Amino acid sequence: MSEIPAWIQAARDQWRWRGQKRPPFAREPGPGQESVWDYPRPPQLAPDDREVIVRWDGLEVARTRRAIRVLETAHPPTFYLPWDDVARQLLQPASGSSFCEWKGPARYWSLVDGDRTLPAVAWSYPRPLPHAEVLSQCVAFYASALDCEVGGFKVTPQPGGLYGGWITPELVGPFKGEPGSQGW
Repeated sequence: MSEIPAWIQAARDQWRWRGQKRPPFAREPGPGQESVWDYPRPPQLAPDDREVIVRWDGLEVARTRRAIRVLETAHPPTFYLPWDDVARQLLQPASGSSFCEWKGPARYWSLVDGDRTLPAVAWSYPRPLPHAEVLSQCVAFYASALDCEVGGFKVTPQPGGLYGGWITPELVGPFKGEPGSQGW
């Protein structure tokens, strides 16, 4: 797909905040911190060499130093992990799908270990839109049902249940998904 269809461009155009200027309600970052309000739209896909670990009740699901952080205005980063660094045998296709105006059509994955299942806890973009192609070889996980770490720090899931961002100590918000954030 070389040209973005009008309906996707219309979805992209509706965003008010695009990282050029922080809104008055955004918290000021301190030394060594990042404001999610400085992240751009369209999102930036940034390599991150910190060690990322995902565990499910003690079972290691993924470990990498080759994550891709997706940095998008108002959102804590979503960490996409290379399939090569994931225990892929634990993942089975889940029902459902969604579409991101920046990344494209998403496919969902469930974790399965024996008779245990954690439904739709991960997603991937097998055929991403232009400028997100690097994500085609990666998968992301919702931190709410898993134990996730970045650089030795425990991750806090992005609020709201819909989004998959990971809050790490260097981030300041407020974050999309918090009460009152529907219009961001």
